[in-house]
Amino acid sequence: MRALLWIVALLAWIGGVSTADADTMERIRPEKLQAVRETIEALKSQRREVGLSSGYDDVRSLLHVHSAFSHDSRGTIEEIVAAAKEAGVRAIMFSEHPSNDYNYFLDGHRGFKQGVLLIPGAETEGFLAYPRQSIQDQKTDTPQAFSDLVRSTGGLIFLSHLEERMDWEIANITGAEIYNTHADFKEETRFLAALRSPLTMFSLVGAVKQYPQEVFGALLDYPADYLKRYDQLCQQGRHTGVAANDAHHNQAYRVKIVDNGAVLVEDALGAQIARLAPEKFAPIKLLTAGRKPGDLIFELDLDPYVRSFRHVSTHLLLTEVNEAQVWQALGSGRAYVAFDWIADPTGFVYRADRGADNWPVGSEVSFAEGLHLRAEAPLEGRFKLVRDGEVILDQSGPALDFPVDKPGVYRVEVWLNLAGEDRPWILTNPIYVRAKK
Repeated sequence: MRALLWIVALLAWIGGVSTADADTMERIRPEKLQAVRETIEALKSQRREVGLSSGYDDVRSLLHVHSAFSHDSRGTIEEIVAAAKEAGVRAIMFSEHPSNDYNYFLDGHRGFKQGVLLIPGAETEGFLAYPRQSIQDQKTDTPQAFSDLVRSTGGLIFLSHLEERMDWEIANITGAEIYNTHADFKEETRFLAALRSPLTMFSLVGAVKQYPQEVFGALLDYPADYLKRYDQLCQQGRHTGVAANDAHHNQAYRVKIVDNGAVLVEDALGAQIARLAPEKFAPIKLLTAGRKPGDLIFELDLDPYVRSFRHVSTHLLLTEVNEAQVWQALGSGRAYVAFDWIADPTGFVYRADRGADNWPVGSEVSFAEGLHLRAEAPLEGRFKLVRDGEVILDQSGPALDFPVDKPGVYRVEVWLNLAGEDRPWILTNPIYVRAKK
């Protein structure tokens, strides 16, 4: 431990990462992590029953999950299902990288395993694709043609990694990711720099060990660019917004002693990140003293599946947990995205009411006198009502009730304050209020 502290103290000398003007690096200061944890614990005791009803079972689900079928993961189905059960996830839609070595539709994870519904799919051609039959041997030459192929099978297809394809105009897709964990991670340049520096990496070990979920959550920023594009797409036509966990369990780092007292740093897939020679980095001698080649000095595991699964999910409103209901919910936008690591949103409702009639999130409703949009959460928060991409209402409390005064595409955001910082908690799909023809 004394050697570790000495290395941390020497970070400035060897080019350590400054925490100035870096959101994630600022958020992972020990006092900040402790304050966030205390707030999260306090929120648990503040939960209340929601008075509104959606009439559906709120099912925590995941899209964009990779297993060992993908070249960049080693995750076993046993590890994934165990993590899902621990995180309260009841449905997983996989997104494997296709390969000639297997058929993601025929060989992929499917059916119920220990009560968790598994659905095979792929991340390919810029999409999350969930065909209803194998299409792996069918070649297409454009994104539109590939989307049409998936849809022709009765499948679902979502734009993935919007940051790479903001200008895509694809007809008849199911929807788009409105948050992607990996995209969020890629924007944290200073944090990434810390991970690329083997010595700086030591300074993260204590924080990750003591506050694992809070460190993961420190990466969360409001996906403004994704939502701006999503609002544009929804004004063109119906699009279901989903969260992309982009879970691989491949962000782990191991430091071990090799020959001649050198230290090897490698990632979760066994690739070498750095090899540090004691004659070039004097502090290495302190770490290797009394140890032999092969000894593990330390391991930093940032993204075990359970941590990724707890971070964010897509809540589907189902009458029963089965593949047909998942298809119906995603096809109709009967879903919302939540950053569950902050607080459990289960029971949240967003719906349209007129008299005795009501319509769930994702619905198309005719504009008429007496139409209200209502939302209620199990915690008090900051409710934002967004119409056609513009915030038209911003209020605090446990609920929202808005008398609709014009047609438009309306979605809701709920924010919570964590240790003095407002953070997004819930992002809904829209309710489409249509003008009468």
